[in-house]
Amino acid sequence: MGTTILSFQNRVVIETLHNEGRSLRYIANYLGFSKTTVFNELHRLNSEYQAELAQTDFERKVSQRGRKFSLTKNLKHLIEEKIQVQKWSPEQVAHVVGIAYKTVYKWIDQGWLDIQLPDLPDHGMRRHRAKEKRGTFSRGRSIEERPHKVETRQEFGHFEADTVLSGKRKGQAMATFVERKSRLTIVKRLHGRDSQSMTQAILELASQLQNKLKTLTVDHGKEFANYQTIERQTGTPVYFAHAYSPHERGSNENRNRVLRRFIPKGQAIEELSDHKLIQINWYLNSRPLKCLNWHTPIEIFLLNLRH
Repeated sequence: MGTTILSFQNRVVIETLHNEGRSLRYIANYLGFSKTTVFNELHRLNSEYQAELAQTDFERKVSQRGRKFSLTKNLKHLIEEKIQVQKWSPEQVAHVVGIAYKTVYKWIDQGWLDIQLPDLPDHGMRRHRAKEKRGTFSRGRSIEERPHKVETRQEFGHFEADTVLSGKRKGQAMATFVERKSRLTIVKRLHGRDSQSMTQAILELASQLQNKLKTLTVDHGKEFANYQTIERQTGTPVYFAHAYSPHERGSNENRNRVLRRFIPKGQAIEELSDHKLIQINWYLNSRPLKCLNWHTPIEIFLLNLRH
């Protein structure tokens, strides 16, 4: 997987396999590129992926490399209008204007645009995700070793896990676990932000599920540093997603955003009663989802749990 430069023929293959419903892993293995490269290529356009349009976009951006852009009065007004009034993202504006999206963020940081974090999608949360402050480590089994059947969501018992913080530097946090097939979300209180607290939560989950916890996919946050203890005591393999690849834990990322509607960033976890936490778990799992053909996560989960 050396070069990441795609040819037009590569893009035709990506379009064809994507339209056939093939997974990222399948397309990446077929072409010999990383899943991240294929993912980024499929999201090159703000519309359905087409090889010809993608190639045109690539050639345009190559021709613009090295160009210096100045923030004119008209460009400033256009960017502010699109982001503040029409609720576009900086990436969408940059694509239409023909500049790098990092340039738009740079102008925002430097105060050259009258745009604040609340004007950005998710209040800029996704943009700042790369500035990880919890601490990370680089050991563990890569997601590339995870069985393909986990990705297809056809088999029950494969979970994703993450941590939701209150925004304070100390105090309690939340562990979130999402079963990939049913999208059932389990939110547990963590009394600390360390690996010991997360390990205890995972062991409790494994005990509650008995032999139904088949795999666990996580990020490289330091709270998962005791993965060897988890694997040894539960027999469940732990797989680590690539850095800055939230799409590899898409279910968790999606459900965490819904959870934030109940627990806004900055709210102290300690303020939540156990009753309120139970209620939030119920709200998350009792709503019908389109991806489940309008069934609820709890319905699908219980149906598979009995088998």
